[in-house]
Amino acid sequence: MSDSHTSSSETVATLKLLLIGSSGTGKSSLLTRFVDGVFLAPDEVSATIGVDFKVKVIDVEGKKYKLTIWDTAGQERFRTLTSSYYRGAQGVILVYDVSNRDSFNDLQTWFNELDTYCSSKEVVRMIVGNKVDKESSREVSKQEGQDLARKLQTLFVECSAKTKLGVQQAFDELVQQIIDTPSLWQKQASSNVRLQSNVEASQEYSGCSC
Repeated sequence: MSDSHTSSSETVATLKLLLIGSSGTGKSSLLTRFVDGVFLAPDEVSATIGVDFKVKVIDVEGKKYKLTIWDTAGQERFRTLTSSYYRGAQGVILVYDVSNRDSFNDLQTWFNELDTYCSSKEVVRMIVGNKVDKESSREVSKQEGQDLARKLQTLFVECSAKTKLGVQQAFDELVQQIIDTPSLWQKQASSNVRLQSNVEASQEYSGCSC
């Protein structure tokens, strides 16, 4: 997969991805590392409470997909997420901090919320263990993460937003799995094609000299 700077009108589909998990696990840092290629330390991440998102267009096997990646931006501390945040999502990354066992234990709660609010049971899910750069203070082994992912039937990757290790891999695997599940996005893509055809037909009609 590669980056692209093409306009959304040339994309095959727009894919909505979510980042969820306990506060302090590095979700915003993962987002800025993947989209902007930079690392933001915890004290550099905006303290704004709400929902933030970034857009990135990628190229997969010669086809372009527009990713809208949503981050809870601190709202998870107040448990104010609603069904509107989850609605229409094709992929969800559940993030924990490998140096914080509580954040790992909280994953089951996040999965329960995802099952409650997510509009599609086919949504692709991935567990991501972040902050592997803090190996000396690791509290959750890689094997434990893999075992939980196997139990919950999700993808699994360990990464570090700080060093960028595994970040690209995480998003690549998630997006590829979504693309390999056409029922998640082809209906939307067909709607976009019909809309574009209608626009072109309208433009052609308005230019008629008869």
